[in-house]
Amino acid sequence: MGNDDQENGLLHAILEMAADAMVVSDQRGMITRANPAACRLFQYDAEALIGQSVNVLMPTALADLHDGFMAHHMKTGEERIIGVGRDVEGQKKDKSVFPLHIAVSYADVSGQRMFVAIMHDLTQDKATQHALSRSQRLDAIGQMTGGIAHDFNNLLTVVIGNLELLEMRGANDRQMALIKDALDSAELGADLTARLMVFARRSNLKPVETDLRVLCEETLAILRRTLGANTRIKTNFAPDLNLVMIDPVQLQSALMNLALNARDAMGPNGELLVTLSNVTIDDTYMAQETDIKLGDYVRLSVSDNGAGMSVEAQQRAFEPFFTTKSESGGTGLGLAMVYGFVRQSGGHITLYSELGHGTSFGLYFPAVPVHDDLSDVSGDTKARRDLPLGHGETVLVVEDNPKVRKLSVERIRDLGFRTEEASTGDEAYRMLTNGIRADVLFSDLVMPGALNGYDLAAKATSEFPHLKVLLTSGYASDVVTDAMARGQSYDILRKPYRQSDLAQRLQALLADRSEG
Repeated sequence: MGNDDQENGLLHAILEMAADAMVVSDQRGMITRANPAACRLFQYDAEALIGQSVNVLMPTALADLHDGFMAHHMKTGEERIIGVGRDVEGQKKDKSVFPLHIAVSYADVSGQRMFVAIMHDLTQDKATQHALSRSQRLDAIGQMTGGIAHDFNNLLTVVIGNLELLEMRGANDRQMALIKDALDSAELGADLTARLMVFARRSNLKPVETDLRVLCEETLAILRRTLGANTRIKTNFAPDLNLVMIDPVQLQSALMNLALNARDAMGPNGELLVTLSNVTIDDTYMAQETDIKLGDYVRLSVSDNGAGMSVEAQQRAFEPFFTTKSESGGTGLGLAMVYGFVRQSGGHITLYSELGHGTSFGLYFPAVPVHDDLSDVSGDTKARRDLPLGHGETVLVVEDNPKVRKLSVERIRDLGFRTEEASTGDEAYRMLTNGIRADVLFSDLVMPGALNGYDLAAKATSEFPHLKVLLTSGYASDVVTDAMARGQSYDILRKPYRQSDLAQRLQALLADRSEG
């Protein structure tokens, strides 16, 4: 084998195995080669990319600039962008735009200038930075709020103390009325600062070992009278619930806050679902989704079938004084208090919402360790080590959230399956009717477009009887989906889920198909 053949073989191996996308183009900007990572990233088959302009991989504005850069370089030889990495935007086959880092180099081959672009998807990096920035912003707000609340408490102590002294020394009726009004206002101020201290995680918690089933039942008994007969409350409590170490008073306050917010979002004839379950965060996937440490937790979920929250409202929901209740004069401290209490208790809170389909909060509290039964721990470890794997079957992943879709694809591929992906139910249905072969449809329940998860599953299974369906949702259970089901019944995997749960559900579906 000659040196040229050896070099070509080495180049082929590098391109095929590279984790980052690599695209080779000629001096006209026409693609001559694209490695598998590039095809996956931009959602093209290799044959479809060869011979096309590299502009198909860019948004229109960037493509116009790129033509100018290329013409300038070929005319002057000036290397304005060559060898300099930069963050830009890429465009996939479905026209969706995403952030990426690109580095470009070139070489003269047989008298022709060839360009090589190496690209790294920054979607996950940007999402991580956003989450970190949001967490740091809340921490900064908490530190500032705690300091202000502390100083304000000292002022209120002086004000209340002096008013009480005046009250004790006697005054006429008119003076007593003024003193009472001033004391009432000062007490309201003290209550406000106490709630701010909860958000700042500086409140004096009194944690005790608690069975959340008992505590939630007591709280819900009060809420049933408060919310009224038109609001239905459903519960689903696991029978073998672990104990947690929390402040019972603060937990009751948090549950009431969430329930009253849900009532405002639902209006009349709403339905509230409260669930309790044991959750083990035992793989990096779920820890990444929930921003939580590995370990055993008890999850308290509060879900409603109300109006849902906008993206902006979800991003700012836990900030103090942020409220969407402009007409009713809400203070915007309810969710901030819940957030501060859960974090100070060593837990985490998640929020999942879709406009028009309701909202679900998940409160994760560390479980009290149980040391007298080690068999379950070793068994669980073995189960995680021996995850059931696929054998090349194809799963069509349908998810409108790019971050979640990318993570889902990665998880499923790790289990030995092949994947196809779509961002909407409409797109997935078109892919199926155009000949995409899939063994399992794994779809989010709530998506934009004409087909939600249930509708897509119904149409797909009626036209492709071999297709198995697994739906997923961030809602606690069927509070929202009852009205969407239209008599259909499909397996639903709740977000966030463990890798072992996903593996077992997929394996069960395929086993059922083979037995059938």
